[in-house]
Amino acid sequence: MEITLISAQDLRVASSAFCRCRHLRPFITVTTSTTYGAKQLKVYKTQVDDKGGVNPTWGDKFQLHLDQTFFSGIYLQLYTKHLMMGNTQLGWCLIPATDIFDRFSPVGSTRFLSYRLRDSDGSRGHGVVNVAVKLEGNPPTPHPQQQLLTPERNVSDMVIGIPVKMLPEKNEFSQGQVTG
Repeated sequence: MEITLISAQDLRVASSAFCRCRHLRPFITVTTSTTYGAKQLKVYKTQVDDKGGVNPTWGDKFQLHLDQTFFSGIYLQLYTKHLMMGNTQLGWCLIPATDIFDRFSPVGSTRFLSYRLRDSDGSRGHGVVNVAVKLEGNPPTPHPQQQLLTPERNVSDMVIGIPVKMLPEKNEFSQGQVTG
């Protein structure tokens, strides 16, 4: 499967005495989530967007090799990079396997998804992340009813990402032209 991390909108960092961010330098990490935590997970990372601020764009593409048996979703974490203090998390979302594979036809088509970010405690955060997914080959079997594990925490009791909107793929109808 190919995932493209397109952009984010309206990002905000929680203000604190330790973090007084004047300029966001966001990046995203991508991890596939499995129903069993014993497997070592691969983490992918976008480039830092030094110019986008609260509305960054990346366009970074990654090829994810999904386990046919245990795949349950894609875990995204957004951070801002500080020169002196390291990284601060801006939010996270979990894209369930069912959002990627339900009604996903035909193989090879691109699906655009947007998700509201969550704060570290699972409450509603600030911002939306926009991604595109393209299924290549046979889809893995999603396991939406089983316990979801992420690299850092068990999120089975938390709210997972819910699509904000789905953008239609361009075709002859979206161009205002009908062929035939």
